[in-house]
Amino acid sequence: MSSVLSNKPANPDTDEIDIGRLVGELLDHRKLIITVTAVFTSLAILYVLFATPIYQADALVQIEQKQGNALLNDLTQMLPNSHPESSPEIALLQSRMILGKTVDDLNLQAEVEQNYFPVFGRGWARLTGEVAGKVAIERLYVGKQDGKTPELTLTVNGNNHYTISGGNYQLEGTVGVLLEAKGLSLLVSKLDAEPGTSFTVNYLTRLNAINALQQNFSAADLGKDTGMLSLILYGDNPDLVQTMLRSISDNYLAQNIARQAAQDTKSLDFLQKQLPQVRSELDSAEDKLNAYRKEKDSVDLNLEARSTLDQIVNVDNQLNQLTFREAEISQLYTKSHPTYKALMEKRETLKEEKDKLGKQVSAMPATQQEVLRLSRDVESGRAVFMQLLNRQQELNIAKNSAIGNVRIVDEAITAPKPVKPNKKILVLVGMVLGLFASVVLVLLRIFLRRGIESPLQLEELGINVYASVPVSEWIARSASKKGKSKSGQLNFLAVDNPTDLAIEAIRSLRTTLHFAMMEAENNVLMISGASPNAGKTFITSNLAAVLSQGGQRVLFIDGDMRKGYAHQLFKHTVQHGLSDILSGKSSVEQAIKKVPAAGFDFISRGEIPPNPAELLMHSRFEELLKWCSQHYDLVLVDTPPILAVTDAAIIGRYAGTTMLVARFEQNTAKEIDVSVKRFEQSGVTTKGCILNGVVKKASSYYSYGYSEYRYSYKEDKE
Repeated sequence: MSSVLSNKPANPDTDEIDIGRLVGELLDHRKLIITVTAVFTSLAILYVLFATPIYQADALVQIEQKQGNALLNDLTQMLPNSHPESSPEIALLQSRMILGKTVDDLNLQAEVEQNYFPVFGRGWARLTGEVAGKVAIERLYVGKQDGKTPELTLTVNGNNHYTISGGNYQLEGTVGVLLEAKGLSLLVSKLDAEPGTSFTVNYLTRLNAINALQQNFSAADLGKDTGMLSLILYGDNPDLVQTMLRSISDNYLAQNIARQAAQDTKSLDFLQKQLPQVRSELDSAEDKLNAYRKEKDSVDLNLEARSTLDQIVNVDNQLNQLTFREAEISQLYTKSHPTYKALMEKRETLKEEKDKLGKQVSAMPATQQEVLRLSRDVESGRAVFMQLLNRQQELNIAKNSAIGNVRIVDEAITAPKPVKPNKKILVLVGMVLGLFASVVLVLLRIFLRRGIESPLQLEELGINVYASVPVSEWIARSASKKGKSKSGQLNFLAVDNPTDLAIEAIRSLRTTLHFAMMEAENNVLMISGASPNAGKTFITSNLAAVLSQGGQRVLFIDGDMRKGYAHQLFKHTVQHGLSDILSGKSSVEQAIKKVPAAGFDFISRGEIPPNPAELLMHSRFEELLKWCSQHYDLVLVDTPPILAVTDAAIIGRYAGTTMLVARFEQNTAKEIDVSVKRFEQSGVTTKGCILNGVVKKASSYYSYGYSEYRYSYKEDKE
């Protein structure tokens, strides 16, 4: 449905709605809007009061620049420094390895919750200051029954005794004593609650306990490349939340240290395998050198050969260091890693240098070459052996003093006030939602409404509107006090409150009808409607009273022999009524009754006949109307609705003037148009329409450009 907002008057039967009408409708429905908004706001306040408060524990962890072990220090200095990336550390914090350790340490597989009255019990206990019970379970295991883990109920008996029920269990237990029976293992270490208090105990699988912890835990980087991680954990128990977060941070720190020590341990294992082999090679080289010198009578090296030997030993030492580094780097990086590539490039450079020194040695005499070779083996072996010993001592120190690259900056602590629910925000959201829902409800009522809202709607169809009778506020107040029903006391407005605005409108109708009936065939006025509850009897009875007050002789005939209730309004019975006259059971003189308070005569409907339409078609009815027309100035006939039965079409043939009553916002313009055509098909001409039950609305004032000037004249009280 399209809506066009404009400032032009809009026809209510179209899909367009202008700004003025919208504003007016909102003003008309202000009570509904206020009520719905108040209901939503009240619900939000109730939720805020009774919702379980959620607390937040937070901690701060710093991830320092990662330091390599002693064998990798030199190579790490060759690469550009950068802060550690936080994504792997966050994933590690949220992993089952870290959280699972916390679940095991704190026995979070045992879920304990105190039982309260459903929905409101826990909140009411908190508001009234009731102290919650505490149960600490150190050990719990529950075997499955019929493929499911049963839910247990722990009831406090007093004197550190309790009862376990649920599933196939009905056991008595004592605090501090392990309870084992039928696949159940339970150790309650602490029980602080009043006797009779019950708790629900659930045994979660380790995976479910970890998943529950993951849902309430979060880790986030405080800033890009800051190396600072903020850890947050939510829960309804502030003490437990703080304990859980401290356990998570401690477990994370412990695994980081263990990981660092594990790297040093692997390096030590490698060195311990190499030391015996290097020592054996060194001893062999020394034996060969000594043997050769004895054989050649202690040949010494000249200055040039000694210098070459020192250079060769230095290069061999560097190559040996690179060999050790390669062994450790291969455990950390792949061959395509920049660190590994840099090490290989350095090895190639040293090999080229060694080849150059080898050429220099080749130019020396054979004896010196052999001594130089043997001396090189001894010196290189001794250097390698000493280097391995030094590295072994360094790694032992590093292993025993490992602190990792993570430190806890701020210990976990719980905020004193709950973070959820946010009371102010929720109440404001409830108010906004209530306002939105009420406006949507008003708009739906506007779009679904098809009733008459203005006389202009009928006049556009060529139907004259002779009067707009407003709703009687006096009747509305009276009905709200004592209730309104057809079997009870009804209000005759023209008698009970003759100064009411509705009666003033009917007096205006009296004047209009005087001119409308001047060309009528007779003085019989039939008043009908399109559907029930349009207010035909209300208009007819009060019009009769107003006409009689003007000095005219008026007869009111209740032509609705099916559901007419005018006799109750005038405090008479149905005996000797219209149906009795038409069936020949009563005479006209017997049927006419007086209404002293209003000053007119009245013929009731009579007993309900089985064939009202056939009775109306009898000649007695025409004779009755002729007699009444001769003896009264005006005869008013109240008939059933035309769209429901054909009675009104039959009566209309004998009436000089026919009027329709339409109910404001209840009858549609199409219903009135169909009613007029229905009368025309029966040869009855409808003079016009009376709009009944008109409500003064801001939407009509702003939209249709139609409004009534209503005045009431009351005596001043001095």
